[in-house]
Amino acid sequence: MKAMRLAVLGFALALPAGSASAADLTLVRLNTFPTARSLPFFVGVEKGIFAKHGIKLEFEFTESSSAQRSGLAAGKFEIVHSAVDNALAMIEVAKVDVVIVSGGDGGTNEFIVSKGINSYQDIRGKALVTDAPNTAYAVQAKKILARHGLKENIDYRINAAGAGPFRLKAMLEGGDNAAAIMNLPFSAQAIEAGMTSLGRTVDLLGPYQAGGAFVLRSWAKANPDVLERYLAGYIESLRWVLDKNNRDEAINVLMEKRNLNRTLATRSYDLMIEPGFGFNPDAKLNGEGFDNVLKLRQEVEGSPMPEPSKYLDLSYYDRALKRLAR
Repeated sequence: MKAMRLAVLGFALALPAGSASAADLTLVRLNTFPTARSLPFFVGVEKGIFAKHGIKLEFEFTESSSAQRSGLAAGKFEIVHSAVDNALAMIEVAKVDVVIVSGGDGGTNEFIVSKGINSYQDIRGKALVTDAPNTAYAVQAKKILARHGLKENIDYRINAAGAGPFRLKAMLEGGDNAAAIMNLPFSAQAIEAGMTSLGRTVDLLGPYQAGGAFVLRSWAKANPDVLERYLAGYIESLRWVLDKNNRDEAINVLMEKRNLNRTLATRSYDLMIEPGFGFNPDAKLNGEGFDNVLKLRQEVEGSPMPEPSKYLDLSYYDRALKRLAR
């Protein structure tokens, strides 16, 4: 499946007073996953929030983190919103100089098992369904299984199916696909289909900085003003999403844009705004959660664990907050 491009052109909207004219908008191309957490992007475009900050946002959904990482390295888009562990993989494995510029969310991840699986031991001899086999939520899953005495390639195999829709499809198809880390709305859809959650990953493993924004460091240095304006637009869009006064409208957006029924859209929204599980307020990076990402990657994949500052540059984020305060 090819990445689905969504034409979300800022100049097609009525621009708020004080925003840049259509001709002055700067194109920013974004790549992300087709989850419920894409809600701020839909809101930010439709309500002209990005346009108010001079950004014409185009975004596409990826079929896998591997495609996303290679696309960013090749300059197919400027910004990625994804599990920040993917940025670490780009830096340490692919040797691509990217930098994490904001937090985003706690992942809304749950350890989902298929029908007939009643315990971790029932996964023995079957498959763990993942996106990439050695980054982000696959690493979380391996750690959870290791705590229950299950080792990769000995007690279970990896089925690297891809992004959330493909993991859900694999689990629905059954066979030996026994378990997967899933987030919204796919976790809710899996449970609706009769599967079971063995727990939230933040409860099983502790705080975790899941989603965040990262870019090529060279692009950030060459386009600081654009990056700051983009981050200001994202933060403002996220503030709208987290405002419970907008709950009904936000649920309607999820129903329309993610093709969800009202029950699934409502559950997705309510969980996404839950502190520590869903969105980070103002997309702030969770320091403890990021430290745990580094520790988990080192433990499970044998990756180095330098100081977090190697991977972070939050100066653009800090200046975006100052823009919003003015």
